[in-house]
Amino acid sequence: MLRMKTECEHCKTKLARKDVAYICSFECTYCKRCSEKVHFTCNNCQGALVLRPPRLIEPFKIPAAELKNTLFS
Repeated sequence: MLRMKTECEHCKTKLARKDVAYICSFECTYCKRCSEKVHFTCNNCQGALVLRPPRLIEPFKIPAAELKNTLFS
C-alpha cells in the first residue's frame, strides 16, 4: 500500500491526503511548487516525480495476513 507522507521533502509544507503532491518510486513526497522547482526529479534518488493519487478517506486497518488471504482467495 502506498505510504501517504504528510509533508513535503523539500519545504516541509504540510500535505493532507487529498492535497496535490508528487512522489518518486521510493515514495519521496513533494508539494506541487517544489516539484516544479526541481523539474519533477527527486532530489534524493534522481527518479521521476509523478502525481500522487489522492486518498480521501483513511484505509481500513486490516491485518496483513488477513489482507493477503482476501486478495488471493
